[in-house]
Amino acid sequence: MQNHPSYPVLSQLLAKYPATGGALFQVYNDLTLAQRWTDVEVLDLPTCKRAAIKGQRPTPDTNRGPSICVVIPCSLSESISTSWLRAAFTSPDPLPSEIYVAITSEDTSTVYYKVSQGIVKPPV
Repeated sequence: MQNHPSYPVLSQLLAKYPATGGALFQVYNDLTLAQRWTDVEVLDLPTCKRAAIKGQRPTPDTNRGPSICVVIPCSLSESISTSWLRAAFTSPDPLPSEIYVAITSEDTSTVYYKVSQGIVKPPV
């Protein structure tokens, strides 16, 4: 991992949160290399005891620019609670109206779940 080009960007938070380092490393590389996000930065979320990733997600709609998203990586083996999700909304600045929870597995699969604050009607 230390020889990978993304390691210098992540090293400080990988050392601070070693239990969630694998998920952070996997999701960061998925977003930057496979999904081609831009303006990516890694955020410290001390209330959740982990790091998050903020960046611009490309969109196929040429009339709209990229949207800014916050992604919180976690492993499939972790347990998350509503209080953990509530804490996730209080940490990033500015506060997001939605976050994505990226759940990683041992086979390097990553599933992204969109989570909104409060009750939100799904688009039709």
